[in-house]
Amino acid sequence: MPEKQTAPFAQEPRFSHGQASRTALLFCNLGTPTSPTAADVRRFLAEFLSDARVVEIPRLLWLLILHGIILRVRPAKSAAKYASIWTPEGSPLKVWTEKQALGLQRWLAEAGHEVTVRYAMRYGQTSIAEQLDRLKAEGVTRVLVLPAYPQYSATTTASLFDAVYRWASRVRTLPELRFVNHYHDHPAYIGALARNIQEHWARHGRAEQLVMSFHGVPERTLQLGDPYHCECFKTARLLAQALGLSDEAYKVTFQSRLGRAKWLQPYTEPTLIALGQAGVERVDVVCPGFTSDCLETLEEINMEARDAFSHAGGKEFHYIACLNDQPHWIQAMGELAEQHLCGWPTRPPTAAQELAKSRTQALALGAPD
Repeated sequence: MPEKQTAPFAQEPRFSHGQASRTALLFCNLGTPTSPTAADVRRFLAEFLSDARVVEIPRLLWLLILHGIILRVRPAKSAAKYASIWTPEGSPLKVWTEKQALGLQRWLAEAGHEVTVRYAMRYGQTSIAEQLDRLKAEGVTRVLVLPAYPQYSATTTASLFDAVYRWASRVRTLPELRFVNHYHDHPAYIGALARNIQEHWARHGRAEQLVMSFHGVPERTLQLGDPYHCECFKTARLLAQALGLSDEAYKVTFQSRLGRAKWLQPYTEPTLIALGQAGVERVDVVCPGFTSDCLETLEEINMEARDAFSHAGGKEFHYIACLNDQPHWIQAMGELAEQHLCGWPTRPPTAAQELAKSRTQALALGAPD
């Protein structure tokens, strides 16, 4: 029995012969509220926390909790936190993601590639579907999807890919699609992280301990086969090697726990409290899994975790900013993009006369004009 088409395909223009093919790179991040108000934060959280990839508990039970409790209480509290890190340009995550996309566009152009670079958000604006619609309307026939997440997780990377597949399910003429699953151990990424930390140390000196804080996920995802935990530790190990650190000089922790379930451990804030209580006077904290500064780094780490360490007896807390639009990160993104664009024609398009010749041949064979 044929599969039932539940929704019509999106309307498309008639196919035309002799069109130059185009390549695009879609750089995707998690997303952000459009403003630090309770209403906009509620709208964002509703979309984010309704994703079955993000919260893996029975849907009916979770939706009752989400709409009956969380979305009644959390938006106002989260809005105050967003307001504390909001900039005149807007949400830091959106600002940095846009700058990264622009930087990557320039890098690829200077390297001789004709690739359109756009950014999209998994939740909020601008959505993945909206950007893919625009790229298709502009004649793009090949799309490389590059997540802002170096470490693969079903809660982030797979959810992003789901959004691309949903868009594809309603499109008649699909572009070629490629996906970057992860780059947690890519030499260019590790090198960019190491250089970022080394430059911070050159300006501010070096702490007794370097804490590498990654975003947490429920521990059960590890037991169910998600590689995120292992990829975080591999990133940390390679970064420590690049920095020449001994095993005793750094710690790997996990932050942003939601709910009462057991998440990946050790947790970041309790680790910092224990360090302060043990007499460690200075710590440096870096968040390698975040490629752009956002609420989780600027508020949760640089404000809340800083206060926790100070109250536990610590004297100096140094937060090392994310890669953001640092030149070495833009170069790393470019090298990563080149690797995954390999085999696609990204150099200047075929000469106009060749396209005209192709069109003439197609028409001669009976193709409609």
